[in-house]
Order: sequence, then C-alpha cells, then structure tokens
Amino acid sequence: MISKTKINRKLTRKTSSEIVETIIAVKKHKAWIKIANMVSGPRRKQSSVNLMDIDKETKEGDTVLIAGKVLGSGDVSKKLRVVALYFSEEAKKKLKAKKCEVVSVKEEVKVNPKAQGIKILK
Repeated sequence: MISKTKINRKLTRKTSSEIVETIIAVKKHKAWIKIANMVSGPRRKQSSVNLMDIDKETKEGDTVLIAGKVLGSGDVSKKLRVVALYFSEEAKKKLKAKKCEVVSVKEEVKVNPKAQGIKILK
C-alpha cells in the first residue's frame, strides 16, 4: 500500500498548480491512490503513450487512463474515453475527430470516485 504521507512529501516539490490540484483531488479516494503515487513522482518517470499504442491495447467503449501524456503518433480506430494528465495538440485533434472523449484526471475523479471500469496504460 502506498502511503498518503509519502505522496504529501512528493507534493511539496511540485511547482505546477494543475498537477498539485490533481494530486490533491486524486489522493482523497482510496481507489485512486495508485494513480496519485504515479502522478506525484518525477515527470521523467511518467508515461508517454502514443495513439497507436492506445488503439492496440483497447476495445470499443473502454475508458483508458494514462498517468502522463498522450502523444499524437498513430491513429485511433475506436470510440474511447481517454483520461490523462496531458494531451498533445495533435492527439486532441485526432481523438476529437474520431468522437472520442478527452478528459483530465482531475475531472475523471469527480465523475468516477471509485475508479470503476478504468484501464491503466503505462
């Protein structure tokens, strides 16, 4: 189990207000503690996932969480709900063109506090 105390220590080193708000929102829910730990770590250890990798790992209607950035290389052939910390502009355009939902982690925590039906990609 990952402790909230360790996450709080990591939180003091964060300078981005967006990341700080996300970590605070995420650590309030027990189901999201693993994600809070991933997000509170160094940025160089966060995931960067291309659209083609998301397409390979998912099926129609999935909700996918990336604890990092979604990059625009490749394309998506399915309608998905993609939750991530960051999206490249190219990735956002391609996802919206395919009628996929683009959601930030902070918004997803408000809608889905129990983290049900989420597939985590690294």
